[in-house]
Amino acid sequence: MSGLPAAPPPDRARNGRAGRSRTVRNLWLTRLPSDGGRVEVVERKGCGHPDSICDALAENLSRDLCRRYQAAFGLILHHNVDKALLCAGRASPAFGGGRIAEPIDIYLAGRAAALQKNGGAELKELAVEGARRWLREHLHALDAERHVRIHPVLRPGSAELQGLFEGSAAAIPRANDTSIGVGYAPLSPLEQLVLDLERALQDAGRPAWGEDVKIMAVRTGQDVTLTISCALIGGELRNLDAYLAEKAAIADLAAASAAERGFRACRVAVNAADQPEAGLLYLTVTGTSAESGDDGQVGRGNRVSGLITPGRPMSLEAAAGKNPVTHVGKIYNVAAQEIARSVVAELAPVRRAECLLVSQIGAPITEPAVAELRCELGRGEALRDVRGSIEAIVARELAALPGRLEDFVHGRVALF
Repeated sequence: MSGLPAAPPPDRARNGRAGRSRTVRNLWLTRLPSDGGRVEVVERKGCGHPDSICDALAENLSRDLCRRYQAAFGLILHHNVDKALLCAGRASPAFGGGRIAEPIDIYLAGRAAALQKNGGAELKELAVEGARRWLREHLHALDAERHVRIHPVLRPGSAELQGLFEGSAAAIPRANDTSIGVGYAPLSPLEQLVLDLERALQDAGRPAWGEDVKIMAVRTGQDVTLTISCALIGGELRNLDAYLAEKAAIADLAAASAAERGFRACRVAVNAADQPEAGLLYLTVTGTSAESGDDGQVGRGNRVSGLITPGRPMSLEAAAGKNPVTHVGKIYNVAAQEIARSVVAELAPVRRAECLLVSQIGAPITEPAVAELRCELGRGEALRDVRGSIEAIVARELAALPGRLEDFVHGRVALF
């Protein structure tokens, strides 16, 4: 949480490819080269993946805390509940059924201001009830009471950070961390395919398909390969033939989705580790590998874009569970994404944009220590021609940050 210099080194201003804004504090513009990458890798984890479960439960707890604080005190109190760990249970899946031998353990940890004198007990109850509610609503084959144990570990934050948070209540909130937010736009056709396909798999209405889905898409030139893992539910399947038929249906849906996105030659592999002759299948009781095969943790899954994109700018911040008032590790990742989208949508010369925001602890959230926009422009276009418009968009989006609080509280902002 150390401080940052007030401005970038002065020699940056002499670089012909970058220039510092005169009106928005510490805004830099850089020209991106044309995107000619021949290799593209995109990944997404569905809501039933153990990492996604942790993200969801942490963010769900933050929203529940926000609403409870607002109801009790008229404002949101200090909290950061962005630490969650899922320890897989033990299961014995089988065609026609199966059983859970040992429940999944989920630990929800973080810092949260007490609600009352007995706030510790009330916070724990809030965490457990909220987690079970989310699990019931999103994992159709999992019994949220019998298959999961919830362990809340919530304690007050440090006096320094609580004081910083409370000092923000009547003015522009001040950053309670020094961290980084990044975003980019537009999505590539492959990125959009992965997002659409994962949603299509969840919305297909096939009871045998679990919510634990992972899609890895690789494009080399114009060739695309989709590797899909989908936890299939033994209780919905009579035998191996039924299992293989569900795999084929997933592959057909993936191929059709790829064709709709213009990828005519697309190879699809579903549950590629299966060895039917050896009886090794991705068969589950609950539709998630959390029952036995895989542990989970906040921040190890999708970024704020909803994707894992190693060829794009990404932040290692775990946005889920951080407070939406002052924690720039959450706010700036959303803001950077919105700024990049707005620049591309509103400025015709800009074909592609990347946004970097760096905060300084204690500074107003509307005043990043550094903001950089990297833009790919059309042929013959120059940064100087769009500089004023970009500055206006950045200033507008930063000024709007305090007013976006309710969007976070009511789940209108996608974080994973």
